[in-house]
Amino acid sequence: MASKVWFCAGVAVLLLLCAGALLAPVLAPHDPLRQNLDRDLIAYSSDHPLGTDKLGRDVLSRTLYGGRISLLTGVATVLISLAIGLMIGSLSGYFGGWLDQLLMRLVDTLMAFPGILLAIALTAVLGPGLDHVILALCLIGWTGYARLVRGEMLSLREREFVQAARALGCRPKRIIARHLLPNLLPPLMIQATFGLAAAIVAEGSLSFLGLGVEPPTPSWGSMLNDGRQFLLVAPHLTAYPGLALMVTVLALNVVGDTLQDRLQFRTR
Repeated sequence: MASKVWFCAGVAVLLLLCAGALLAPVLAPHDPLRQNLDRDLIAYSSDHPLGTDKLGRDVLSRTLYGGRISLLTGVATVLISLAIGLMIGSLSGYFGGWLDQLLMRLVDTLMAFPGILLAIALTAVLGPGLDHVILALCLIGWTGYARLVRGEMLSLREREFVQAARALGCRPKRIIARHLLPNLLPPLMIQATFGLAAAIVAEGSLSFLGLGVEPPTPSWGSMLNDGRQFLLVAPHLTAYPGLALMVTVLALNVVGDTLQDRLQFRTR
């Protein structure tokens, strides 16, 4: 019962965050890029419920628009990484042999490097920008999905229903698409939930280092970087984007943990 409550709470928080990001043009009280140096570093006012930054920009508006960047980066990274990992993992796990060895050595090579350091190196070479951040995260993000799919394929390809499909003359493409992939959806859904949280944190880290979206586009990571020099005089500059980032990742982890527990229970 408790896990169900946590799951519903996590889903509700995620829906609220997604609604806030998607409806940012409607909900934001001000233009997130508009500067007003006469009203800089305000902690609270009726016009600015969450205060303003060093350039007089509304923190609430920038936080809402920053959520769009984080969610877009996370969803795009997960979808692209999942597609690449699903294809490579399926080929490796189903056919095995030299193809499996070749693809898994590639995966092992990429996983030998710390993911965030590799992403920093790639974005430093390519330059800042949202598309470069997504590309860098996808280049390192697909390996986890590939290993997961490959492991599941090794187990599923020996099951009776797969043997029966082979005996009926089904081609490998049809066996993978019609018989194996549907059985991969639950573990992939769990992996994608945790991957989404990791991608959002990675985007925030890159933006904090100045390797994410270019200013003045708001991002939670860049807002944290802008506010760190005003921690004592204006703590609200880091508190609100940091809280938004923490709540998003926490909600995703709660949903992922609950899905994982339910899947393991069903398996037993």
